[in-house]
Amino acid sequence: MEFRAATYRIGAREILKGLTLSVEAGETLVLLGRSGSGKTTALKMVNGLLFPSAGAVLVDGTPTTEWEPVRLKRHMGYVIQEIGLFPHYTVAQNVGLVPRLENWDAPRIASRVDGLLRQVGLDPDQFGARYPAQLSGGQRQRAGVARALAADPPVLLFDEPFGAVDPVTRLELQKQFLALRRDLGKTAIFVTHDVREALMLATRIALLRDGALELLATPRQFLEAQGGEARAFLECLDWKVAGEAEAQ
Repeated sequence: MEFRAATYRIGAREILKGLTLSVEAGETLVLLGRSGSGKTTALKMVNGLLFPSAGAVLVDGTPTTEWEPVRLKRHMGYVIQEIGLFPHYTVAQNVGLVPRLENWDAPRIASRVDGLLRQVGLDPDQFGARYPAQLSGGQRQRAGVARALAADPPVLLFDEPFGAVDPVTRLELQKQFLALRRDLGKTAIFVTHDVREALMLATRIALLRDGALELLATPRQFLEAQGGEARAFLECLDWKVAGEAEAQ
């Protein structure tokens, strides 16, 4: 994937300002920034939920404006904080939705659903027939990840997916994400405002500020960055550690 001076405007307001960067196959690029920095806008421009007002976003070398919209979206798995499971479908039906739309046969779908649920830590015999309302937040998020993986898309998009769960479950989901990345080798873009999460999950971090790219760095480089916005995020780590020590 590639952003070429990608800009997005609403009226006279620029939400994203000339973003230029590439995402390499197999890497996890984390878009880090404050609320309103443009990170979710950038993510939505990858799968055609939004299109650039100027510049271009390319997927597999082709501008998103030239893709057939449905094919572009099915080329990617999309996981959001609200999860987006259909409440009237069971977990198994939710996970198998895209393979059904892709006309997979029933035995192949069933096998894929069972395998993915086990891979994300949900026993299909226990959870497959449940409805989303019968799951905890962490379980719903695991089911959402399984659904994103169901048709084996080459690209995964995550929009603050773990922000609504408790800290212990969040850490479990983060570790699970790292295991899936190791096992599956998918290319991913991950949006977060949590610097600790960014440092844990990213191969590279793109720090956005007021719609512009402030810094593009590996986690190690980010820890050594001297820019004002990077230091502001890194100070959050110091405050969190200090708060935890004081609580003890």
